Amino acid sequence: AAGSAHQGQRLGDHQALRGFLFSGVMGQDDACVKKGLAMILCFDIGGSRIKAAMAEGDALIPLGEVATPTDNLGEMLAALVGFGQPNMIGVAVSIAGAIGPVSKIANIPCLNGSDVRAVFAAAFACPVLVLNDADAFALAEAGHGAGRGFSSVFAIILGSGVGGGVVFNGQVIPGAGEWGHGPIIQNPAWPCGCGQTGCLDTVGSARGLERLGKGRATDIVRDWEQGGTDPAVPHWLDLVSGPLAMAINLLNADIVPVGGGLANAPRLIAALDRAVRGKILRQTDAALVVCAQTSVDAGLLGAAMAGRRQFGAH
Repeated sequence: AAGSAHQGQRLGDHQALRGFLFSGVMGQDDACVKKGLAMILCFDIGGSRIKAAMAEGDALIPLGEVATPTDNLGEMLAALVGFGQPNMIGVAVSIAGAIGPVSKIANIPCLNGSDVRAVFAAAFACPVLVLNDADAFALAEAGHGAGRGFSSVFAIILGSGVGGGVVFNGQVIPGAGEWGHGPIIQNPAWPCGCGQTGCLDTVGSARGLERLGKGRATDIVRDWEQGGTDPAVPHWLDLVSGPLAMAINLLNADIVPVGGGLANAPRLIAALDRAVRGKILRQTDAALVVCAQTSVDAGLLGAAMAGRRQFGAH
């Protein structure tokens, strides 16, 4: 009922969604195929909110959002199934974490350690696709954002953590692009939640910037933009640009869209771009590291795109 008032509204970037088209046909014996226009139910599951939308024809129609029941699996499944619609041919989910038979989803304890896809598939009794939120973000940027027209897209997240996803020739490479973890930062070598010491995630995230400086990340960036003398931002740029340049060299990335909270500071991202272009092998005057262009609903859009390719639609 929470989403019913929003039926028919477009979600996110209207121009991008107008180009979102389905093709292909599912078998008639699929448990979720019913008469009428087939649809894909899409979720973006975060640690605090679950967003839902229905991909139908050329539209992504919002169904609403609810609080995430992080500690109760029964309540979690009930919340998801409550968004179920007639004519579904499948469910596509974007969620933060390492997805597999034993998924690592630290911010949602009731799903941590489970085979998330199998759990969701049993609840819906229809095909379910689950992808990492960074992969969903990368798909959205490659198809409808700053990565449009580029073959190799390395979409990165600089927010509460450091992550990324890779799309090559329109296809996501599941699990690739996780450049935030590994013991590569020696000074400061801070412990990371993943169990390693010296991960880029400890310094490159918004919280990392706050540890390098004084105060909130937004205040630190604002002070730097206004000519302040706090060395936190220059230090952050130096720490982040090296590993990012290495990743770009490794992936031969054509473009690097940036999402997450720090991407709300275009001057910071422009400075990171200049630092990175000074450290990569190839020389280019064109911007390489740029602010993402898809909306806050990139997770839903990416899930819908992945669902389209996985399930097809009538």
